[in-house]
Amino acid sequence: MSVKDTNENFIASIVASFAARPDATPDQIVDLVRKLRSEVGGVTPEAATPAQEPVQDAAPSPTAKPAIPPERAVTRDKVYCLCCGKGFKMLKRHLGAEHGLTEQQYRRMFDLPEDAPLVAPSYSKRKADYAKAAGFGKHDRGTTPEGAARDESVTN
Repeated sequence: MSVKDTNENFIASIVASFAARPDATPDQIVDLVRKLRSEVGGVTPEAATPAQEPVQDAAPSPTAKPAIPPERAVTRDKVYCLCCGKGFKMLKRHLGAEHGLTEQQYRRMFDLPEDAPLVAPSYSKRKADYAKAAGFGKHDRGTTPEGAARDESVTN
């Protein structure tokens, strides 16, 4: 591995650690990459490693302390992320994009039950009402409309 490759890996590990911070903006990350590339030119990772702390994972440990109390994490209009405290209508995309977590990992991390909501109740109700108004959920799959033959080759 060349010195250039080693330096790029060194820069990548620093940037990954910085990007894991919930308050890091894309502009700050780009600026950090530019600064490191200009300053690290001749520095090898071995020379700088003793002064640095070990790189931490982006995902908090299983005993992570929630940013807000879990009992206050779900309100009528928002569900709050226990990792960073930000409020959303839905958490799934945020958890994956910002914290690199799946729903199951998030629930395990904060010891939440499987039925803990990750969608704001008002948003869920609005979506359900819309689906009902559109006619979804009115027909039983086991019955066929009058005059229509049921295709036995299709299984549910």
